[in-house]
This record gives sequence, C-alpha cells and structure tokens, in this order.
Amino acid sequence: MVNIMEHRHVISALVLNKPGVLQRISGLFTRRGFNISSITVGITENPQISRVTIVVNGDDKILEQVIKQLNKLIDVIKVSELEEKKSVQRELCLIKIYAPTESAKSQVIQYTSIFRGNVVDLSPESLIVEITGSEDKINAFIDLVKPLGIKEMARTGITALARGPKILKPKS
Repeated sequence: MVNIMEHRHVISALVLNKPGVLQRISGLFTRRGFNISSITVGITENPQISRVTIVVNGDDKILEQVIKQLNKLIDVIKVSELEEKKSVQRELCLIKIYAPTESAKSQVIQYTSIFRGNVVDLSPESLIVEITGSEDKINAFIDLVKPLGIKEMARTGITALARGPKILKPKS
C-alpha cells in the first residue's frame, strides 16, 4: 500500500566545490536508506561553490531527516527545500527518435515545435530532440513520441531556483 502522505521533495544545497563532496552526499543517502530520484550538480556564480539539487520521494519526516543529515556534512554550506509553487524547476531531455521517412521526420518536428523543443541533430534514420521543461512536460512528450520509436534518451534530472527575491546563499 502506498503512503498517501508521501510526495516528491526538491532539495537545494550549496556545497563547497571540491572533490569528494558528491560522494559524501550520496553516501549519506545510502547509509540512511533514502532513495535519490534525481541529482544535479553545477557550479554557481561563485566558482568555489556548487549547487546540488536533489529530488527525493517521501513523507515530511523523511524530508526533515534528509535536511538535518545534509546540514551535518562539513562541506555543506546551506540546505533548503524548494516547494513546487515557490520555485522554478526544469529538466533537460535529449531523445533520439526513430524517423526513417520524411513523413516521420515531419511528425517529430511538428511534435517538437508544439512542445517548444529543438531538433539538435538529424540523420537519415533518426532525429535528436532537446526538450526542456517540467518533469510532466517531458513525460508527456516522451509518451507522444514513444510509438514512433525512442532509440535512446538522456535526462538531466531537475534543477531549480526559488522564485522572487528568496536566495539560497551562504551566511556572511
């Protein structure tokens, strides 16, 4: 039976940009038995600091535990949950779609246009499409093109920032 109180949480953490930090974060999740749905890491406007965006599924108790444990790690500067309505959350997906005919290519291009995506590569038998947006938008596009034949796919996982003036920044 699925716990109805369980839902997706997006956690943003500022960490020192140095070797081993991601390993310590993922090790924390492994030791605690928490599953990471997606994780993205990239440098911030300060090259000494990286932003880690982690998506976990669980109830509020799990979220609280994850945030407490992350805050205990020495290289973690600050941690915050990014609520869906109070943040901008995006994912990038590259999809290689089977399209051996002009008709199939035209159909893929039309779908891509509707989803405001881009065709980034074209070969005699396939196209590579770039779709950026919410997880739901990307899943809808995948469902639409699946009957055509997805040859290969890569997703980045979610990255996010708080809306408005709220900023996740190190304490001064």
